[in-house]
Amino acid sequence: MTNPMNTPTSRRSMFKLAGSFGAAAALAGSLAACTPAGTTPTTGGTTPAGTETTPAATETTTAAAPPAEAGGEGKITAAISYELGTNGYDPMSTTAALTLAANWHTMEGLTELHPATREIFPGLGAALPSQVDDTTWEVALRDGAVFHDGNPVTADDVVFSFERVLNPDNGSLYAAFIPFIDSVTAKDANTVTIKTKYPFSLVAERLAVVKIVPKALVEADVKAFDLNPVGTGPFKMTDNGASSQIVKFERFDDYTGTQPARVATMEWQIIPDDSTRTNALSSDSVQAIDSVPAANLAQLAQTKEVAAQQGFGLLFLMFNCGSAPMDDVRNRQGVLYALDYDQICKVGMSDLAAPAKSFVHEAHPAFKEAKVQYAGNMEKAKELFAETGLKEVRLLSSDHGWFSAVRPMVKESLEAAGLTVSYEEKKSSDVYGTIDGNAGSFDIVMAPGDPSVFGDDADLLIRWWYAGDVWTDSRMHWKGQDSYNKVQELLGTAAESTGDAQMGAWHEIFDIVSENAPLYPIFHRKSPTAFNGETLQDFKPIAVTGLSFVGVGSTL
Repeated sequence: MTNPMNTPTSRRSMFKLAGSFGAAAALAGSLAACTPAGTTPTTGGTTPAGTETTPAATETTTAAAPPAEAGGEGKITAAISYELGTNGYDPMSTTAALTLAANWHTMEGLTELHPATREIFPGLGAALPSQVDDTTWEVALRDGAVFHDGNPVTADDVVFSFERVLNPDNGSLYAAFIPFIDSVTAKDANTVTIKTKYPFSLVAERLAVVKIVPKALVEADVKAFDLNPVGTGPFKMTDNGASSQIVKFERFDDYTGTQPARVATMEWQIIPDDSTRTNALSSDSVQAIDSVPAANLAQLAQTKEVAAQQGFGLLFLMFNCGSAPMDDVRNRQGVLYALDYDQICKVGMSDLAAPAKSFVHEAHPAFKEAKVQYAGNMEKAKELFAETGLKEVRLLSSDHGWFSAVRPMVKESLEAAGLTVSYEEKKSSDVYGTIDGNAGSFDIVMAPGDPSVFGDDADLLIRWWYAGDVWTDSRMHWKGQDSYNKVQELLGTAAESTGDAQMGAWHEIFDIVSENAPLYPIFHRKSPTAFNGETLQDFKPIAVTGLSFVGVGSTL
């Protein structure tokens, strides 16, 4: 069978014989079984034969990506389900799905993680980092690299980019990904030296999270940069979509890296509405859409290519651990026990999700079934609520369309467990605007998340939610508790370890978060994508949130 990460084949004949629910289930099952010979499943992609996959090794390929073919006067059009975030495009601060996906095309780090293949390859670096000693690495910039405004990239720009992320005054969520870095300094005008606090096995992978920005431009007007970012990527942005609801790009002809744009222009229509987005692809107004509703998969498969990639991306429940009633871990556990994970995935997600058995999904190289399994144990939920006396909860959910059928199932499950549920639904940005720093504003938040857009290794995925202050302190109010302190200790142990010791520390963290549940997944999602395989060239569906057109051409 053809690997959906390469050139997905049409399942039109299969869909003609199935209804939308059955088709979605069949699609999910058939794609999950498609792994080409000589590869090992990883988070959101495949590891080529010969790549080290021991626990001590990286979980992504670290070979340089082959150069893509440049040129072409074509155009790529797409429809994106996610709206613009509230914090713009600045790669130091943005975490919105749309802006992150845009930055894949316009910004570069010293290294880059390919959104589709999950390969680590040199970005602004002329090569992957070279190791000088146990705690010293060097990266030379590639020849001729310039920003979109025409100014050359220097080592000072690199140092500035890392320092602004690491500066605690800036509150960058990305700082939690690079705690191993002691310093980044300019060795000369085109080379940087990276000193680590301890030997760390994932340097090449982790450098990709920091995108290099022009020091002079950012210092002159950081707000203007946030709205109209200037990077070194193969595309430059010409319209940020704030007023037009269409994000526009054009090829950056002075790009000197390995992934040049293969089209002259690219446009992304911002279409959160599922039906409108589906119709845009059906009518050929766009060439690709993300977050395909399960009910529309059968319809689209009649004329377009469809794929659903299992990845880490998850739907979680987050609890207010600092205030009653969710400061009592029994109530957090009771809420999770009340949910029938299997039914939610089968009916609410039309089999386009896998019930969570651990913090990471089963295909992840670090997977181990967690200590506590929340497998639809209603009696256990009622028992815990009887012990604590819990009668009512406040549930705040984001309004993302792709899990619209799940939301009532969660509410009804909690009501079946004997709770009165005060339910509220808001846009994602409004959810966090409501709860950030406001300890009394919620009991439970239900929302999606996918830090695997930054990388696949367990250390990074854990740190996204369980290390940084934004999540642990301002949102879940878990920081300082015994379980929080133990997780931080184990993260440090894992970061300084390799092999079985590293994996063992990660597994212990999985057990702790399953038992204490400050934030915990309900399921890990399959990302359904639909596209026009006749007009897009070398397009690959991805297992992470968003769409990638890195190295993609178009006949339009």
